[in-house]
Amino acid sequence: MMSEQVLLIGSGGREHALAWKLTQSQCVKHVYVSPGNAGTAQGDKMSNIVINLKNFEEVAVWCKTTQINLVVVGPEDPLAAGIADVLKKAGIPCFGPSAAAARIEGSKEFAKKFMDRHGIPTARWKAFTDFDAACQYINSATYKALVVKASGLAAGKGVIIAKDKDEARESVKYILRDKAFGSAGDTVVIEELLEGEEVSCLAFSDGTHIACMPPAQDHKRLKDGDLGPNTGGMGAYCPCPQVSKQDLAKIKSNILQKAVDGMKDEGNPYVGVLYAGLMMTKEGPKVLEFNCRFGDPETQVLLPLLKTDLYSTLLACVNGTLPSHMPEFHTNTSAVAVVLVSGGYPGSYKKGIEITGVNKVTNELKQLVFHAGSSLKDDKLVTSGGRVLAVVAMDTDLSLTTRQAQLGASAIKFEGSFYRKDIAHRATKGIKDSIRLTYQSAGVDIRAGQSLVRSIIPAVAATSRPGCDPALGMFGGVFDCKAAGFKDPLLVSGTDGVGTKLKIAQQCKRHDSIGIDLVAMCVNDVLAHGAEPLFFLDYFACGKLDVSTTKEVVTSIAHGCQMAGCALLGGETAEMPGMYEVGAYDLAGFTVGAVEREQYLPKINDITEGDIVIGLSSSGVHSNGFSLIRRLVEQCGMAYTDPCPFESNKTLGESLLTPTKIYSKTVLPSLKSSYVKAFAHITGGGLIENIPRVLPKNLGVTLDATKWTLHPVFGWIFSKGKVDPLEMARTFNCGIGAVLIVAPSMVQKVTELLSASGEVALRIGVLRQQIGDSTRVEIQNLEQALHQAWKDNSQQGIEEDSGIAVKKARRNGVASKTNVGVLISGTGTNLQALIDHTTDPEIGSAAEIILVISNVPGVQGLKRAEQAEIATQVINHKEFKSRLDFDNAVSSALEMAGVELICLAGFMRILTGEFVRKWNGHLLNVHPSLLPSFKGMHAHQLALEAGVRVTGCTVHFVAEEVDAGAILVQEPVEIKHGDTVKTLSERVKLAEHKAYPRALELMAAGHAVLQENGKIKWTS
Repeated sequence: MMSEQVLLIGSGGREHALAWKLTQSQCVKHVYVSPGNAGTAQGDKMSNIVINLKNFEEVAVWCKTTQINLVVVGPEDPLAAGIADVLKKAGIPCFGPSAAAARIEGSKEFAKKFMDRHGIPTARWKAFTDFDAACQYINSATYKALVVKASGLAAGKGVIIAKDKDEARESVKYILRDKAFGSAGDTVVIEELLEGEEVSCLAFSDGTHIACMPPAQDHKRLKDGDLGPNTGGMGAYCPCPQVSKQDLAKIKSNILQKAVDGMKDEGNPYVGVLYAGLMMTKEGPKVLEFNCRFGDPETQVLLPLLKTDLYSTLLACVNGTLPSHMPEFHTNTSAVAVVLVSGGYPGSYKKGIEITGVNKVTNELKQLVFHAGSSLKDDKLVTSGGRVLAVVAMDTDLSLTTRQAQLGASAIKFEGSFYRKDIAHRATKGIKDSIRLTYQSAGVDIRAGQSLVRSIIPAVAATSRPGCDPALGMFGGVFDCKAAGFKDPLLVSGTDGVGTKLKIAQQCKRHDSIGIDLVAMCVNDVLAHGAEPLFFLDYFACGKLDVSTTKEVVTSIAHGCQMAGCALLGGETAEMPGMYEVGAYDLAGFTVGAVEREQYLPKINDITEGDIVIGLSSSGVHSNGFSLIRRLVEQCGMAYTDPCPFESNKTLGESLLTPTKIYSKTVLPSLKSSYVKAFAHITGGGLIENIPRVLPKNLGVTLDATKWTLHPVFGWIFSKGKVDPLEMARTFNCGIGAVLIVAPSMVQKVTELLSASGEVALRIGVLRQQIGDSTRVEIQNLEQALHQAWKDNSQQGIEEDSGIAVKKARRNGVASKTNVGVLISGTGTNLQALIDHTTDPEIGSAAEIILVISNVPGVQGLKRAEQAEIATQVINHKEFKSRLDFDNAVSSALEMAGVELICLAGFMRILTGEFVRKWNGHLLNVHPSLLPSFKGMHAHQLALEAGVRVTGCTVHFVAEEVDAGAILVQEPVEIKHGDTVKTLSERVKLAEHKAYPRALELMAAGHAVLQENGKIKWTS
């Protein structure tokens, strides 16, 4: 998906904010900014470019050469000069109105006449080119004719609000005779002075439809208290509480929609952003001015509140399909921007002055900084304009947000800098006296906590076991040992956390397995005493409760409890404002287990020299040593989204987040058998520190590292970090997650018990007499094994094929069936074709559909799966904040079910690039045309319009670019005379029912493998 390129024209804070938001789109590959500023020169997925912006034809040629998919014009001058017209003529999509439509800002006289023609409420007015006539009008007007405007474009500074008639006449002279604004002042507009609150309301428009943004208020005057000269804007805040929902509805219908309708009726459809500067008068909202572009600094507070994809909305405006991509904004958050300006602004000022403190604001205060008049010189950030930059803070409480923004502004330093100390003062005035303090206003949202409890009840209930029926909401939890079958039990407790593995989970935004780690660290510890884990309690702490993230974490804790066989009896969710950074949280767990008195471990007095050490393999690093790993990742200059260097087809973060192995269900039969003398969990301290914890002081142990297979991650850490072998052994488990101490005569019996439980017993060492102060754990051949682990990076049945890992599990020499997951959104006719194929005994398919996921509840496709006794799951995309969060939830569900291959069958969601990359080579889709012809939507309509005689369907691998993946199967369909979209689609659908099962079989049977170069390797 990440293939679109954008050209953004402009150099101010508005453009930095636009670039920042556009780069967040999963569709956008790169944003070029011309001319740009210091902020757009150093951002992710953005860069500055030098283009001759005065020659629009040259701009068009550059766009075609660079394959630009969308041009976004920030300032008004190019729009008024017709850049959108030139680009449109060249076939280049441009977000911004035509020159004819841009007159709504380019000529105030035109705008006032336009508003009069279409009944849009505005101040009374008259236009003049003659000085004497204008002054006579000021003297004789029946209203306060004190607002004097240059009719043309004056960079937002061509409006003078006079305090009396004398000043109004002087203002006319300043504009008309003194030519203060050049040709922009050839005509002056004299207006009635309106009274009330001044606000800004912006709307996206596709020429017919509009989508309003939240109301904002900027601060034009230079000094506190709205004193001093007019500026381009000293700050802004959003939303504006002075505008009620009723007022906003009037603004939408009586002003913004009327303006767009009027433009369309006059033959100049308005495509872009329409900005209405309004006065909230006693008679209702009235227009002070229209602008033909995003406001500055309003954009800097509007875009941080935008929840949805800006690129999709802008492109929808250009394509006339805005209703299909309506923007959504956060409704419980405020944003405040404070602009820092150069000394002397709006008059003359120095340039090239060094700026400091920006990193402190972004990294420590976690605020946004949007650059305007700044540039880079000799690797230093320096001033280059009057309005230098804007600091933007966000919070749920407007008063708190204003204080945070002021704190951020005070942290940035440059000689002569100045900023207003009262941004948002109109909205916050009197708040301290009129608003009662609540727990929520202090940062703790009780309702969010209640919502979390409701959302996790099913997961908690699923952990029920004999002796306990988990129920949330009580003061304590009760466990009945007798009901659990214990006669004379000892209770064993354990508590632990997950350490800095949490940091990786939070950076990767993967919270669906970290709870398993938490449970594992606790229950594996109580196993060391032979105890069966009975129940578990969790502690989740954060600064701001994010229900979806917390739900993921707690759900994974519940899943870990199910794996361990213990009940999730209760927990504590602590929301503590100011204690944690945004998005950060901490975890702790507590478990209680029980063991019959005579089965208690370790049996210290029974352990003797010559006893055998049986090792149980780990799943990877588990949950210890991550501070070292994180430092190594930093030293290597890697990101957790990079391909994993030691595990194919995964990112580094995904591999490192492999959950800690839980041993309780597989080991408990052996521990209860009386054949085992001791059990040690290899946790913090590694092999060196943990095995001695269960041994008599007179005994040590000798291990042979060639007796087990080390996961390549340990070889990578050892090799890339140049970590000493002894340091590896006392930091990591090195591939052994737990050990059992067994008498030589009992090794066979214990091995059989472990094998029956699905665990592989590895005979890795022997106990010996401890000699003096020598190390109690000697590991022979460890350095050799670590070297081998990194050298042999294709272990555990993974066959490497040009970088793409293909796993083929085998049972009794016969390849097992490939586990398939199907994603749907509707009726599921293609799903039914796949079900029929995979369940037909005569076909003997190599595929088995084990899970069907729908993003829409109650659809027919779910019923089809249930009738076939296939597990189903509804993951509603509307319950997630972003596409990425939704995709991560789907991916987690697929992984948890053991899905190896995914089929999209009428799945009406655009997948993020991260999801596509993660499942690359294991993700199929069917498209209703013979690709590469007729990509995207409306394939049947395109085929009919093209007049081709044959179309069909294509089953292909999903790639990031739409409908561009390698082709597996195609099925042709003849186009008949008189075909309509409906008749053609019905026949193509039948072809899909043939092609999709064939493609699935090719993949499941291993006859087609996607290589790293994106091409298919075919096998017999």
